[in-house]
Amino acid sequence: MNERVIQMLAEGTVDTVYMTLVSTLFGYIIGLPVGVILTVSDKDGIKPNAVLYRILDVIINIMRSIPFLILLILLIPFTRFLVGKSYGTTATIVPLTISAAPYIARMVESSLKEVSPGVIEAARSMGASNWTIVFRVLLVEAKTSLIVGATITLGTILGYSAMAGTVGGGGLGDIAIRYGYNRWQTDIMLITVALLVILFQIFQMIGMKIASALDHRK
Repeated sequence: MNERVIQMLAEGTVDTVYMTLVSTLFGYIIGLPVGVILTVSDKDGIKPNAVLYRILDVIINIMRSIPFLILLILLIPFTRFLVGKSYGTTATIVPLTISAAPYIARMVESSLKEVSPGVIEAARSMGASNWTIVFRVLLVEAKTSLIVGATITLGTILGYSAMAGTVGGGGLGDIAIRYGYNRWQTDIMLITVALLVILFQIFQMIGMKIASALDHRK
């Protein structure tokens, strides 16, 4: 393996990490508030709103039902409008974020619903407002579960970023398609797979360690 290939793989790894982390960040900027709203507006939430919950529920279910590759293609005009092009690492962040946001919203909703109703009632009995309950009770009590959810999300988006390589998304997935598949260079294909596995394990290890450190039940 020559120096050019090593540099290409190094750059592909950096691009993949960049896409994964930035997409996860933007996905949480969108998905976290939506997950909170779903929890709050549910029939058992602190401020039930059946119409709002139903609308968000339907939108999220529709978005989650669309396979990522199809969504990637559907969003090409929108991606080109936002970043000026529809290929490359930065452009791929757009469909990755939009794909991740509804998934994150569901993860957040699931985590927040794990909080004991007794804790919420105790806060309410002490005069806590809905905002206080959300920020100082729900999010705080569910922090371990939220971190675990974020760890799972990172792994999912990492896989999506590799899939984006089929349409010039950049990163290790793009290298695997261009060299490992189109040029039948099996060695490069195997290395890209190994690098993706290593990245996945690193994300999982860091995320679980953080979750374990924040777990107050120990």
